[in-house]
Amino acid sequence: MSRIDYSVWDHIEVSDDEDDIHPNIDTPSLFRWRHQARVERMEDFEKKGEDLKKAHVECRRKLAEAQKKIQDLTISSTDDAKAELGKAQAEEKKLKKEERDWEKKSTEHNREEKKMPWNVDTLSKEGFSKSVVNLKPDSADETEEDKERKHKTFVEKNEKQIKHFGMMRRWDDSQKYLSDNSDLVCEETANYLVIMCIDLEVEEKHSLMEQVAHQTIVMQFILELAKSLKVDPRGCFRQFFAKIKTADQQYQDAFNDELDSFKERVRGRAKIRIEKAMKEYEEEERQKRLGPGGLDPVDVYESLPAEMQKCFDDKNIQMLQDVISKMDPTEAKVHMKQCIESGLWVPNSKTDDGDEKEEDGTYEELKPEPEEPKKE
Repeated sequence: MSRIDYSVWDHIEVSDDEDDIHPNIDTPSLFRWRHQARVERMEDFEKKGEDLKKAHVECRRKLAEAQKKIQDLTISSTDDAKAELGKAQAEEKKLKKEERDWEKKSTEHNREEKKMPWNVDTLSKEGFSKSVVNLKPDSADETEEDKERKHKTFVEKNEKQIKHFGMMRRWDDSQKYLSDNSDLVCEETANYLVIMCIDLEVEEKHSLMEQVAHQTIVMQFILELAKSLKVDPRGCFRQFFAKIKTADQQYQDAFNDELDSFKERVRGRAKIRIEKAMKEYEEEERQKRLGPGGLDPVDVYESLPAEMQKCFDDKNIQMLQDVISKMDPTEAKVHMKQCIESGLWVPNSKTDDGDEKEEDGTYEELKPEPEEPKKE
């Protein structure tokens, strides 16, 4: 059986409570003075070590600058550079010597520290001063591509469960479902529910939108509670349901206010999406109806004089020719050129017998029937 080596305790400073004290001396006061003196010696020793470390680091920085300067001067071939090179090399030599001196002093300081006796202040150190709960890693460093990829993967895996949660109505049912599917308690579920609300409002399914909006705010309140408590959302969703079901009026009012505000934001976002879709549809239709000259027949029609518009409305070619004959030739030419370039009218180039015919102002109407815009 090996013996215990007690030599490690030979350098413990415990004189505070072992020295023989004269009966006329106040023992507690003496112990406080001795302890204070020892603490001051330790602080002075630590400050000396910090000063040595700072001086050593500063010396290394200057040495690195001197070496870089020498490297730059070596490349240059001017006379001034050569003269400066000698000074820089001398400075480098001096700094190298200083660095060795500082390193020697630091080594000696570390050696003295190891030789110092232990005392009541150095025998033990604080091991635990707080409790730490595991949290999800901070996603601040995630790129937008990473977030989008993460969201897409999550939705592909849990889309059915998210939709099922979004259609729930009762607190108890929602809590039980999240207990059975705790992975849904996350930012990705809240984001999907927001998009789902907007889609339902665009489809004019207003009642369903309001139901999913309620569940969206439930998830967002859980996430906010997790942030305030600095815990994983999966570990605190029960606290939310416990609080909301106790009929805390202030908390309930805050929930309802946020729900109303969210529904208004959804309606506004849906309106913007519909307007955008209508504009895109109108632009597509406009591009389809552009004539050979790149003009829109609708715009050209609206720019025509009322007499010419009536000819188009009645689809009366003879009336059109009569109106043109009465107009200023230059103005008539401009209008007819725009009609041709917009495809509103196309000149006849052949007779019914197939013979070539000179352009004499006779035109064939290609005006399309007006179409009702489609609503998405």
